[in-house]
Parts: sequence; structure tokens; C-alpha cells
Amino acid sequence: MERVYLDWNATTPPLPEVLDAVHLAAAEHWANPASVHRPGQRARAELDRARAAIAALVGGHPRDVVLTSGGTEANNLALRSARGAVVLSRLEHPSVVRVAEAIERGGGVVGWVEPEADGCVTADAVGACIASLGSVALVSLQAVNHETGVIQPLEAVARVARAAGARVHCDAVQAVGRLSREHWAAADFVSVAAHKLRGPKGIGALVVKPGCELVPVLRGGDQERGLRPGTQDASLAAGFRVAAERAIDGPSRYERLAVLRDRAEQALVLVGARHGVTVERNGIARRAPHVSNMSWGPWRGPELCAALDLEGVAVSSGSACSAGTAEPSSVIRAMLGSARAQSAVRISLGEETTWAELERAVAAFDAVLNAWRASNPLQPSIP
Repeated sequence: MERVYLDWNATTPPLPEVLDAVHLAAAEHWANPASVHRPGQRARAELDRARAAIAALVGGHPRDVVLTSGGTEANNLALRSARGAVVLSRLEHPSVVRVAEAIERGGGVVGWVEPEADGCVTADAVGACIASLGSVALVSLQAVNHETGVIQPLEAVARVARAAGARVHCDAVQAVGRLSREHWAAADFVSVAAHKLRGPKGIGALVVKPGCELVPVLRGGDQERGLRPGTQDASLAAGFRVAAERAIDGPSRYERLAVLRDRAEQALVLVGARHGVTVERNGIARRAPHVSNMSWGPWRGPELCAALDLEGVAVSSGSACSAGTAEPSSVIRAMLGSARAQSAVRISLGEETTWAELERAVAAFDAVLNAWRASNPLQPSIP
């Protein structure tokens, strides 16, 4: 069975040239980058080239790039560095929300902003939260929501935060390489992950504006200026470099996907109607061009995703970092309540997605709903 992959927000297929770069560096630049001898210097040069490519993509100077194990560690590093109250919403990625919850359990102050039903966190709501706390050190707001694709008003929120003397962290993992730099330019700390850019897993970065202090999460050596101790992997850095260089013109490749996504959504609404199901879109604010999140009435999202997988179509029912849990999407629940969250399914397109693939996905939804109705004529919900 030829599969249709529509889960690009979870991870992207690595580019052939990325794999080539990783393999070459692993064979030739395997020395410890901290060593002063020539092999070590060659490995360190790979790190420097990666830093330069990431800085060119995200914005900033190569010295502002702290290499991490991925977006999760970058988010942890940013939030754990806050010296005071933190403000965010339940729409953030688990690697942000759960750190904030841990800060709260440890006696720290966290302000939780209520999101709008359209999927946005407004500057007015952030301002009200800051005012209720009095003093805030950090506001964290993603550039693009990982489940709905909604583009957050980071620039407006940053103005409110800075007026209160707070720094701004932006989880830009789902935006870098897909949207233009303006969507995270206002942030002081920007998180990025290579595997969302068709690079390798296991490496990411936190890009930090000059003058912003970081506090290490880990303790050990002096790698990454002591901010992220541990021996760096030159081969992963080489792959990240290639992916970052190519991702500079990624927004132009992703722009065309909005038309395909919208056509697919219209077709899926019609599929639902044929089977007596009202299909509702989650996140009606301005979105990135490649993401669709829809709730399927009485059908449960995880079971629908599993059934579609048997039909050769890969989609998801929430964040990949929350997969395997019985809980519905915390993002959709925060926006629209538990019922909508229970039946939510995310489709995320990539630069190689074609309309033919989306047609096959629509047909798979139709086949699954038809089979379920035939086997459960009186009760469409899976027990």
C-alpha cells in the first residue's frame, strides 16, 4: 500500500542531502569538538557552520545560537532561565506547559492566560494577566500553534510584555522554514528544531538576543558557553546546517499549500455530511498554510486516526509529544471544551504534499466512516 503522510507537524521526512551531510560528517568529523587537535577543530568547524546557517534562517548572530537536543530542550532552557513570574496559555506545546506547571509546583508564580475560541491569545488578555501579577519576568507565546496552525499575534504581545519589563520567548518550531521571519522577530528567545525543517532528529537551537541571560538546565562542561554542557554531535550539526540553508526559501514552498488545505477541508465537510456528522474546524483565526484541525462529532479522534492508518493515511489527534495518552487534546479543550477535543483530528501538509494525496485521504475518511456506520447503525461512537 502506498501511504499518504499528512503528519508533517509531528516530524518531516529528512532530505537526501541532509542524510548525506550527516553520514559524511559522522565518517570524517567524529572527533570531540572540544578537543584542541586538528580532528577536534574540524568537528568544531561543523558546529560553527551550523550556527551561522541557523542564525541566517532565524535571525541574529551565530554567537547567539545555543545548540540543544531539540525544541523541547530549547523551550526548557528559556523558561527555566526566567527569574520571576512566567505568563503563558494552555495552547502552548507540552514542553512549555509542563515546565510552567513544574515551576508552579516548585513555588514559582505562573500566570495562565485564557485563549480565545478562535485559537488566539490576545495582547489584551496577556496585559490583563500581567497586571494581575504585578511583576513578570517572561511571557511565552508560540509563533504557530502546533495543533491548529493558528498564527499568534506575537508582535502585539511583545509590546505589552516589554512595557511591563518582561522578556518574550517564542516557540517557533512550527513556524521557522514555513513562515517569514517577521512572525518571531519580536521575541528575545526563539526555539527551533531541525527535524521540523527536514533535518535530523536530536538537535535544535535556542537563539537568544544579546543581553538576555540564560541559566543552564544541565550542569557539566563548558560546551555552548556553559549553557548546554555535553559533547556536541558534529554530524547532526552538519545535517541541521543543510536543512537550515534550504529552509530559507521554505515559506514560498509552503505558501501554495493553503489552497490544497482549504479544498481538502471543504471535501471533508461534505464527507461528514454524507454520514450525518457535522465536521467543525478548530482554530478559525489566521492560520499557517499547511495545518488543518477538525472535530468529527461523535467520532473519537484517536480511533479515527488508527482506522485511517489502516487505510494508508497518516494523521494525528494531537501533539506528537502527547501521543499514547488517553487525554484529549489540551489545546482544543482550552479553546472549545472537552467534546470538541475528544473528536479532533489534525492534518498537516508538507512541501511535497499533492492534491492526489489529499484526494486519497478524503476517500479514506469516507471509507472509514462508511464502515463504522455499517457496523454501528444505531451508535456511531466507538465504545
